[in-house]
Amino acid sequence: MDLYMMNCELLATCSALGYLEGETYHKEPDCLESVKDLIRYLRHEDDSRDIRQQLGAAQILQNDLLPIITQHGQDKPLFDACIRLMVNLTQPALLCFGKIPDDPAFRHHFLQVVSYLQAYKEAFANEKVFTVLSETLYNLLQLDWEQRQEEDNLLIERILLLVRNVLHVPADPYEEKNVDDDASVHDKLLWAIHMSGMDDLLKFLASAQSEQQWSMHVLEVISLMFREQTPELLVRAGQVRSAQEKQKDSNELEALRQKELAEKHSRTMQRGTRHSRFRGSYVVQGLKSISEKDVIFHQGLHNFKNYSHDAGKATRRVPKRKQVAQDTKSQRRSVLNVRLFLREFCADFLDNCYNRLMYLVKESLIREHAQQHDETYYLWALSFFMAFNRGNGCKAELVSETLSVRTFHFIEKNITNYYEMMLTDKKEATSWSRRMHLALKAYQELLLTVNEMDRSKDENIRQSASVIKSNIFYLMEYREIFLTLLRKFDEKMQPRSFLQDLVESTHLFLRMLERFCKVLLLLKLVFHKQKKKSKHGRCSIINTTYLLLQLSNALTEGVVPFDAASEIPVAEQRTEAMIRIQDALFARTGPEALGLLRAAREVWPEGDVFGSAEVQPEEELELLKQILFAELPRPAHTEATMDEDEEVEELEEEELESVRVSETEFNFLDFIKRFANPSIIRPYLLLLRSYASNTPHTNHCIVRMLHRVAVDLKMDALLFQLSVFYLFNKVLTDPAAAVYKELVTFAKYILNRFFALATRNNKAFIELLFWKNVGAVREMTEGYRKEGYWTPEEEEELRQLYEEHKDSGVPDIVETLLPLLMNTNRTRRQVVTQMVSMGLVDSVKDLKKEKKGTCIVLWTEDQEQELQMLFEEYKDSDDVLGNILKRLTAKRSRARVVDKILSLGLVSERRDLYKKRRRNDFFASVSGAPEENTMDRDEEEDDDLEEDKDDSEEERDVVRPAQGKKGRRRESAVERNVNVGGVVQDLRREGLSGPVLWLQNCLNRAADDREEDGVSHPMPLVPLTEENEDAMENKSFKRLLHKIGIRPPADEQESFWRIPATMSIYQLRTMASSLNPPEESEVGGEGESESGVAVNLEAEQQDEGSDGQELRAQAIRALLLSRQRKRSSADKKSEPLLLFV
Repeated sequence: MDLYMMNCELLATCSALGYLEGETYHKEPDCLESVKDLIRYLRHEDDSRDIRQQLGAAQILQNDLLPIITQHGQDKPLFDACIRLMVNLTQPALLCFGKIPDDPAFRHHFLQVVSYLQAYKEAFANEKVFTVLSETLYNLLQLDWEQRQEEDNLLIERILLLVRNVLHVPADPYEEKNVDDDASVHDKLLWAIHMSGMDDLLKFLASAQSEQQWSMHVLEVISLMFREQTPELLVRAGQVRSAQEKQKDSNELEALRQKELAEKHSRTMQRGTRHSRFRGSYVVQGLKSISEKDVIFHQGLHNFKNYSHDAGKATRRVPKRKQVAQDTKSQRRSVLNVRLFLREFCADFLDNCYNRLMYLVKESLIREHAQQHDETYYLWALSFFMAFNRGNGCKAELVSETLSVRTFHFIEKNITNYYEMMLTDKKEATSWSRRMHLALKAYQELLLTVNEMDRSKDENIRQSASVIKSNIFYLMEYREIFLTLLRKFDEKMQPRSFLQDLVESTHLFLRMLERFCKVLLLLKLVFHKQKKKSKHGRCSIINTTYLLLQLSNALTEGVVPFDAASEIPVAEQRTEAMIRIQDALFARTGPEALGLLRAAREVWPEGDVFGSAEVQPEEELELLKQILFAELPRPAHTEATMDEDEEVEELEEEELESVRVSETEFNFLDFIKRFANPSIIRPYLLLLRSYASNTPHTNHCIVRMLHRVAVDLKMDALLFQLSVFYLFNKVLTDPAAAVYKELVTFAKYILNRFFALATRNNKAFIELLFWKNVGAVREMTEGYRKEGYWTPEEEEELRQLYEEHKDSGVPDIVETLLPLLMNTNRTRRQVVTQMVSMGLVDSVKDLKKEKKGTCIVLWTEDQEQELQMLFEEYKDSDDVLGNILKRLTAKRSRARVVDKILSLGLVSERRDLYKKRRRNDFFASVSGAPEENTMDRDEEEDDDLEEDKDDSEEERDVVRPAQGKKGRRRESAVERNVNVGGVVQDLRREGLSGPVLWLQNCLNRAADDREEDGVSHPMPLVPLTEENEDAMENKSFKRLLHKIGIRPPADEQESFWRIPATMSIYQLRTMASSLNPPEESEVGGEGESESGVAVNLEAEQQDEGSDGQELRAQAIRALLLSRQRKRSSADKKSEPLLLFV
């Protein structure tokens, strides 16, 4: 932008600042007001940042502001205003625009602002400017906190922000084309900071106890100072190279020389010894051109090796979303004096400032006093300074603040968070990937430092390293992190440098773990199992083994359950003894509970309430379980106290996490088997493609992992893949293959193993086209076994059985034959398929299983009367529905009969028809719990659901009456929980307890977030572990997700299931509680059933609507009330008998 295009008012304001004559700046009388006007203009600039661009084009900062602060610094109001204006002008362009603009016009404005910032940075590379800033900052820091005003603190912060902004300006790659060891603008700026003493002030701010409020600003400035440096170069700055380093450099040079000679020799061998004037045109037989003729090759034969049909074609454009992520980090070697200054700064910083500064920053991050993404500065400082310390003598006491298990946990938590955000926030996926790379570098440096401590000569340091290793190796989170990152690597979002650091970190972790396992064979594997607090604060399940062990322990002596001098009646004392036994079980004091039980048995032997005199230990255990789960009547004051305690505990912590620790022998090879997976091997092979540009250590890490899988695990067939062989062929034909001896040896080993297998397996070459899992590898090497293979003997047995029973008239011959087969593991599908293949039946339809339901839909008046009579006859039996189904004239499904009974108003709820099972008389009377069994309810309801499904398939084309449709009611919340409980119980039997617990945590977390934020957004369920991923593909688990209302992916743009935004906080918590194990669920009392009746009656009244239906609802309500009164009077009469008998 040209200066003459500047706004006239802005030009007049700039002219009123003053003028520069030679080296002297003459300020105008209105200079201060003009600076304030410029600040005001900047506050009201438009989206294109026009004011900022005009001031940059006019070079106001270089020609006016910097001379003002250097020559008129004694004018404090003017100096403060100029500093404030310069902080605004030098703020990063990314902060001005929010993000890099996509629009071409705004992208041009963005680049223009960046160019002005680069000019500002060059102007600040002046020792005079930083001398003035350093002196001002020094004078302000000399003031005590009592004397320091608010304006002084603002000026300190603005000076630190100004230095931060100037250091943040990126280098111009087109202007700064300097080689290493040449001074760049950034080097000049660092040298000006050093000569002015600003670096000493930064170290003072980092170490002074009274200046801890500036800790985050100081860390930002220091991180930007070392932006282009590497700790390895700084450690070696100014030092004489050791003999080992010289030998390493000479080896690298010799390898490069051998590579160059090999390539030269290869080119020489390709050319003939005698020059040919005929360049040649050759016909390539067997290779067709675009026509039907053979290809004609017009170059020399030595160039035929590089021939391809794609030669000369236009390069296919790769979409932006599919392009490989590029590395943005640049490194260069600064001039020697700058490196020496930075090396001295690092040494002083580690000695005096590191531990304190990192502690303050960590506290700010934990307490959320810092800004968003400030943890990246912490992660960078951790990796950089710990690497410098490791190369400079590895003094553990200098980095003790960040050398702990808490730091490992902090980094692991951030890596997980970054990965989740990378998946959900796809527009900023690259930024999240860079942050995750910083966290991985910090994790890698922690491992390197612990590994270096393990080789220390000091016994205390080695002991500390052993403690840290034992913690990170024991906990599952730290062992699984590398598996997760390798499995989830995506080259479109994560650059090649991230993969290189990940491979090297995994190699280091496995090497440390292998060495640790040789010393300790037993590792404590920690599993976390989260349990929701129950209503009365009791444990929902008892470990049977735990109780059996407690039974064999010494019992508590002197236990007296009975007080003869007490005024409390004997019956109430017996109930109190029962409550004391239950409290002892809650406290997990098994001996005390057993002692009370046996003492109470001696005091109250009548009725065998506490067991008979000759009770067996197993019976005592069952008795203790019944006491534990019984709802005992507690005193009013006790219940009030317990309710208050529960409210406080629920406010502090709604869910408790119990940790079960088991000690088992850790097999290192079993852990390595987790890496034998194509999704983990692929990233290694992707990095191996660039073997020529990789460091020797990186290539060694790749080959070592492939060697572990192919040789240690004997799963070399996992690498039998065409792309891998193509890569091996490239390595073997490389003229400089002698440089990669380890890689060449491994490639030859894999190829030899493949060709040896190809002699035994004629399908080996076809298998090269596919990636293989462990099962496919076993089939490829050991032979293919067809699933459900039938031997001739088994076929003859099936034929004989079919001939014997085909004329027997059984409804389903397959179900008859299954138990008669010798191989009892055969499924129905296998038997049906084999019978069709053997020609015993014509098609699968002939053996189709008959469905349970019937096609009878309409109920006649006689059938309704018959149903009412059967219900009145068997309503007091234990199995009402079963007796009715047996005696119905017109056979119908269980679900249809239940629906008709509900529509007739014979029962108010579906659970009134469940099969009842009697409990122990004493506990049933004391607890007042209903007698029906939860397991029976679940089984019957599952049957109802299955039959409902069958009937819906059969009756798809049948039009149902309107009255039947209105008569049906919705399931209540209790029934929905019972349905979910059955599915959860099945999933736990299948070994999916972990994914169910993860789903429960997601629901609780979503409820907490919506309660805190007050806003509901769809929340994706992102599975991070392999177990959760497999569960998301499980049909039963998907059925559970549908039942609780989780929404599947709507289209191809969505990858994850989502918790809908329409689900309320109450619904989320209710669904989460329904995922508890069946033992934790509470059996509803009489109050719940009454409320359920009321709700259902109201729902029926709303649905029916007509006068006849209203009269029927009133009659039903009167009938139910009379039944409840009869039941309550019967309970009162039977209660004393149950208590005292």
